Amino acid sequence: MSEMSKVELYAAIRQDLRAGLSMRAIERKHRVGWRTVASATESVWPEPRKEYPPRPQKLDPYKPFIDDVLRADLDVPRRQRHTATRIYHRLLEEHGMRNVSYQRVSAYVRERKPQLQAQQLTARRRSERLIEAAGFPRSKTLRDFDFGANPSVDPAMIRTLAESDWVKEGLPLCLIGDSGTGKSHLLIALGTEAAKAGYRVRYTLAARLVNRLIEAVDGKRLTKTIAHYSGVDLLCIDELGYTELDRRGAELLFQVLTEREERTSVAIVSNRSFAGWSKIFTDAALCAAIIDRLTFGGNIIETGTQSYRWAHAKATEPTDKTR
Repeated sequence: MSEMSKVELYAAIRQDLRAGLSMRAIERKHRVGWRTVASATESVWPEPRKEYPPRPQKLDPYKPFIDDVLRADLDVPRRQRHTATRIYHRLLEEHGMRNVSYQRVSAYVRERKPQLQAQQLTARRRSERLIEAAGFPRSKTLRDFDFGANPSVDPAMIRTLAESDWVKEGLPLCLIGDSGTGKSHLLIALGTEAAKAGYRVRYTLAARLVNRLIEAVDGKRLTKTIAHYSGVDLLCIDELGYTELDRRGAELLFQVLTEREERTSVAIVSNRSFAGWSKIFTDAALCAAIIDRLTFGGNIIETGTQSYRWAHAKATEPTDKTR
């Protein structure tokens, strides 16, 4: 074939055909086969080059295991991390790998380590940005929560919620209990876990949210303000019930909840049981509608009445051995 692009070749073939050259003559002139000449007569543009799938390698079935090992190694001290040799022997002993050389395993480990490190760094920076954007008033983690100080809280349920599937599904979460029972701690900790999982989170006090909505109405910015609270995956509302809401404030809060219903998640903290919400929302119909929005399909955690702070402080208080 002559040194020209395929588009130019097709153009030359079509020109020769118009000039009356036979297909055999064109084949000899351009040193191509009859299929190329036939294709040029049918279309000005050559068919795109076929993309063939990569050939499978004998190491392919074991790559997910190697990736899992290397990811786990990212969070352990350097001396405890797997070498390529150790990974190779684990593949032989635990997974029955055969007909794969150590050199191939070692080459894959060298290739994947920096890739996974870069992915972890990117994910960590993103989660840090999301946690900062959430506006939590303080840092709280599930690791710091003393489940022994509050037996009302089921650790297994909290661990399940920490996986953030409920945020993915757009379900609500209610944390109900007396003051000092760890509600806000759990709210912030679960919100932080959601942010680490890549979800957009926003934290606010109930009174602050309502006041901002009222100011938005007065400033004719209500639509924009509601969009501000509706555009996140998880809205955390703390201290609902500490102050009574008038009908106007309750209606505005209801608009935010309705905008998010069955689409994105809301997590609330309240010091009142649902039976006492009539003192928060003075309109009975509106109160029932808000409770429905916050409970339908969601999780309700009752943190009880015993002060978590007092019990936790008592449990961690140093013993005076001189007395």
